[in-house]
Amino acid sequence: MAKARQIVKRRRAVQNIRKITSTMQLIATARYQKCLQHAVASRPYTNKITEMIQTLGGQQAADHPLLKPNEAEDNSILLVITSNRGLCGPYNGSMLRRMLEARRELAEAGLTPVMEVVGKKGLNYLKFLGIEVGERITDIEDRIGFERVSEMAERYMGMYQRNEVARADVLYMQFHSVGVQRPTLAQLLPIEPPKTEQTRPRAPVEFEFSPPPGELLTRLIPEAVKIRLFQCFNDAILCEQVARMVAMKAATDAAGDMTKFLTRQYNRARQSQITTELADIVGGANAVA
Repeated sequence: MAKARQIVKRRRAVQNIRKITSTMQLIATARYQKCLQHAVASRPYTNKITEMIQTLGGQQAADHPLLKPNEAEDNSILLVITSNRGLCGPYNGSMLRRMLEARRELAEAGLTPVMEVVGKKGLNYLKFLGIEVGERITDIEDRIGFERVSEMAERYMGMYQRNEVARADVLYMQFHSVGVQRPTLAQLLPIEPPKTEQTRPRAPVEFEFSPPPGELLTRLIPEAVKIRLFQCFNDAILCEQVARMVAMKAATDAAGDMTKFLTRQYNRARQSQITTELADIVGGANAVA
């Protein structure tokens, strides 16, 4: 009977775990819906203003310090967005592996990245590796305010204009679909020129600026940097919820399969015990007779 009791206790523990993972899956699904609305709503504006700034930056009349390469310093900023909590599948592992690759790429380019990390998981990993971290941000959960992102972007732009850093990059998990999320290294500063994929050359396009190019770019470029960084945070938060939702669903399904397996084991153990008891009874009756 001891073996059957052990199986019952284990099955009860697995059933309790299944209740927890199922509840976490429902919570992650609800948060995913809200995060998806925020990310999808801001993406068209982000893409268009970034495309417009890149296009205007290629004009001869356009002149802004954030459009020009800055080679005064060999320092750079690498902002890495991870999560505060675990139980989100391979999300943090993929980000941290890509972070090491990004640091190596920047070092090969002659830059010394100053690490700024969002999330306790990334901070703990860098602490384990002995890598120094500049800014530590651990108070971001399911949503970040645009004001907070604006402060970060203004600090980056100020450091770039003062020739303190040569570039600023952000490493985040980019959302493509529920089944596809990829770690992406985006260059925030300086603003990159548009990537042309044309088969034949086109004549340059002339623009008429109103107000003048300098005044127009002074307004638009800081806004483009802020909204792009804000979109990176929205994508990262959304991907975290997707990863947790998928991981908790897999855990719930695995717990259900384990419960069925333990039930079969219990039935076999119980049947074996009943057979043994019947054999003892029959044997005792035959001995008395």
